[in-house]
Parts: sequence; structure tokens; C-alpha cells
Amino acid sequence: MYDKDNKVKAFENKIWLASPTMHGDELKYMKEAFDTNWMSTVGANINEVERITCEKIGCKYAVALASGTSALHLAIRYAAIRLYGEPQPVSKGVLDGRKVFCSDMTFDASVNPVAYEGGEAVFIDTEYDTWNMDPAALERAFELYPEVKLVVVAHLYGAPAKIDRIREICDRHGALIVEDAAESMGASLDGKQTGTFGDYSALSFNGNKIITGSSGGVFITDEKEAADKIRKWSTQSRDNAPWYQHTEMGYNYRMSNVVAGVVRGQYPYLEEHIAQKKAIYERYKEGLKGLPVSMNPFDEERSVPNYWLSCMIIDREAMCPQSRTDHEASYTPQPGKTCPTEILEAIASLNAEGRPIWKPMHMQPMYAAREFVKASADGIDVGADIFERGLCLPSDNKMTPEQQDRIIEVIRRCF
Repeated sequence: MYDKDNKVKAFENKIWLASPTMHGDELKYMKEAFDTNWMSTVGANINEVERITCEKIGCKYAVALASGTSALHLAIRYAAIRLYGEPQPVSKGVLDGRKVFCSDMTFDASVNPVAYEGGEAVFIDTEYDTWNMDPAALERAFELYPEVKLVVVAHLYGAPAKIDRIREICDRHGALIVEDAAESMGASLDGKQTGTFGDYSALSFNGNKIITGSSGGVFITDEKEAADKIRKWSTQSRDNAPWYQHTEMGYNYRMSNVVAGVVRGQYPYLEEHIAQKKAIYERYKEGLKGLPVSMNPFDEERSVPNYWLSCMIIDREAMCPQSRTDHEASYTPQPGKTCPTEILEAIASLNAEGRPIWKPMHMQPMYAAREFVKASADGIDVGADIFERGLCLPSDNKMTPEQQDRIIEVIRRCF
């Protein structure tokens, strides 16, 4: 584990944050698409991905799309038309300046579709319990902006939000939920899968997700009318006519039958991947015992995460000075203390990949002018605090226990 200078040895092959894990079935279904010449956006693989998604997630309808972002976009567009009607002219965004409540600590793909439709995101602060949208902050947001009727909620790093509480608040205020379950496929709250709490939901098969198609996503709903509409929109909204006729806006968002072959081959391994990710999380939790840190949290009595990424947060009193600009980070070493920047440098020295926690949306330059709601006006900015003290650890399910031990050792040495 150590070199002649008593440094932890670097890995010969890079340990990634989260990379695809292929099993062989994927190639079989891709080859089937090739051999039968079904290379476009129709075919048996797409049909099977939609069927298996409904079976695994517990929804009535699934529409296979090009990405999780396209699924979110069409979910937001459909929800907005349901709330506000068709835009006039047709090229105008459906939201047309209306506010939408959005998770703050997430990847920007969660909220960019609001801007696609001309909406104005209002970011809802995070809670320490799950690192997801704070129901108390959402309640306060409705007091400030009672006219809002759409909420976009993400489940961060595979841990379910308090989505049942969020659902109750939204129902009371007559608001629809678009649920971003891109990171949480296979996770559940009280035995119910994430992706089934929203009025309309999205899954992702991006290359780093718990199962992958290299790309791809799925729109989820229990409404046949919604599924039919999204399926039409995703293929350029071609009308049922003998020529190319279009009466509404369409998109090139349908999943390829080749990509669907990869997803189809991955689906049988979802539970295996979750078990591997859980073992990684538990090894970090055990290996970091005694340090002033804790792992990314979840409700251990009610929720079952998919453990997509293992993350940690450093206790405030154990933080050394750290400085971040929009594009760079630095720190001042102090004995017995550390910070995410130092730990990420140490992990990188092993030829392994870690990353900072998602930078909250209200701190992003492109969204800095948007409104941000905390649980109380004078309360702490929870998302900014987690971003300051937290980091994502190498969580690749092909990482061996011995490799993980080296990563744990280099983290311990930072203290």
C-alpha cells in the first residue's frame, strides 16, 4: 500500500467516480438491433425498456427518450400545459415568465428545462437530513409565492427526499410535481420507488448512472394521455396523416433502439449494482470512523437509497481555511484539520476521481439573479454549507476493497 517514502501508492489504472459496468447482455441486444436493421427510434429493445421500467419502478406507463434531460423537459412542458394551457404563438415557452419551485442543490439539468419553457426558477434550500429539498423551505416558499403551481424535486446521490411530505404540501397548494429521479433509480421510500411520487417523473441512463445506456432516459407517468402525448412530442409531433403534418411543437427526443439494447441488457443487474454500491458506502462509513466526518445521510427507518455516490461532509470545527472562486479552489493547511479541496487533491494523487458536492443553483452565475428561499429568512444557507464542507468519494462498483482501503488511508492522513 505504501511506497519507499511511506506515501500511499497510486493506482496503475484510474479509479473513477462512477463508470459504466458492462456484463455482455448489452452487446447481444445491440447486435440484435444491428442484425435486424432496427437501428432507429423503433424496435424491440425500446419496447422492452418501457415494459421493464414499468415493472421495476411500479408505474403504468414509460416512454423511452434520448436522455434524462429530455424526459424532464417534456415532463415540465406537459405539466405546464396542463396548468396554463397551450402557448400562443406556438414557439413561445409554456411557462412564459411564471415561477417554478426547484431543488437548489442538484445538477443544472434538473432546472434548465424550466428555462427552456420560459419559466423562472425559484430555488428551495436543502435540508441536512437527506441533502434534498427542505419541506419547511418549500412551505415558506408557498407563503411567499402562493401563485406557484409547479415544483421540480430531485433526489440527490440516490437518497430519497422527504417526497411524501413534499407531496402533501404540493397537494394542499394545488401544485403539480415533476420528480427528477435521475440519480435514484431503484431507491424507495416506505417501499415505494422514487419516480412514482411525482405527477410526472424522469429517470436517467447516462454513462455514470446506476445502470446505463451510455445515454438515454425515461418519462414516467400513470396517465395514458400524458404518455401518448410525450411519445408524440418526442418524434417531432408528427400527426396521424399520410404526409408530414404538424400541429404542435415537436422534438427529436426518442431513444435509439441501439441505446435501448444497452439499457435492456443492464436492467437485470440493477439490484446487483445497488448491492455493490451499498457495500462501498458501508466500507467508507466503517473506514472513516473516528474522524470528524459523516456520510451523506438518509432516513434509515423509511428509505432505501441506491447508494449511487458515497459522499462525506467534514465537521465545521475540523475545517481548515478554504477559498473558492467560480473556477478555482485553494486552502491553507492546518494540523489536524482539512477541507474538501485538500482531500480531493489527495485522492487525485492516487490516480482516483473524487468531486465536490453539486454547487447549489442559487450560487451558479447563470442563476444568481433568481430567488432563493430558506426555511427561515435569517436561517443558515444549508446547501452552501454542504457544498463548502462536502465531497463525493470514488464510488465505482468495480473498485476492490483493497483499492478502497488505500483511498480511506489517504483521507485519514489529511487529518
